[in-house]
Amino acid sequence: MKTLKTLSLDLRERIVACCDAGVETQARIAARFMVSLGMVKKLLLQRRRTGSVENRRFLCGRKPVLLESQRQAMAELLAKEPDLTLAALKERLGLECTLATVHNALGDIGLKYKKRRCAPVSRTGRTSPGHGLSGRSGSRI
Repeated sequence: MKTLKTLSLDLRERIVACCDAGVETQARIAARFMVSLGMVKKLLLQRRRTGSVENRRFLCGRKPVLLESQRQAMAELLAKEPDLTLAALKERLGLECTLATVHNALGDIGLKYKKRRCAPVSRTGRTSPGHGLSGRSGSRI
């Protein structure tokens, strides 16, 4: 599949300038610059709406739910209280998002969410049962 490249700003400006001159039709201008007639129309519409013919591709995609200031507040709060749960962190900051969003935001700013105990484990012996019989009577053969 062929990927489409965006037109350079210079080419966009030349196309619009030719349209403004009014010497040629939009179809001839499209053929002259080897773009589609729809592209010429879209550039003119974009200039009419926004006042610019610059590439607007950077506006595409999903916008972040949490602002940079909220991410910074998360980092500062976790520096003070590292044992906060995701739900407590969300509640303390008054965030209107899911816990998954909070988790992903922590990962984005380089913090891992793993609850660690401050004190060492009190028992260091084996915690799993031995390899004896599992409650059945009789012998194994």
